[in-house]
Amino acid sequence: MKLARAELAQEIRFNEAGLIPAIVQDAQTREVLMMAWMNAESLQRTLEIGETVFWSRSRQELWRKGATSGNTQRVVAMHLDCDGDALLIEVEPAGPACHTGAISCFYREIL
Repeated sequence: MKLARAELAQEIRFNEAGLIPAIVQDAQTREVLMMAWMNAESLQRTLEIGETVFWSRSRQELWRKGATSGNTQRVVAMHLDCDGDALLIEVEPAGPACHTGAISCFYREIL
């Protein structure tokens, strides 16, 4: 079921801080690259420019992925989960997702 942008505002459930988790996945390999937070403004900017824009909880400001590193993420598809409280964003990455230089932020194995 494809949601129109106008419907998104009614369907999305931001948390008490006005944020929603955004899981970023490589559209080609299906590898999970990272998880970041979005607020209404960063989600709107992402939809407008077609690249991921997130909300930095530590800096309390918007940040476009790759603005300084060049490792941008072009949005291919976006999905809202069944409860409306999490996003899955499929991207074409232009470089590693992790600030450490790793392709994915999930490179540390536990089990």
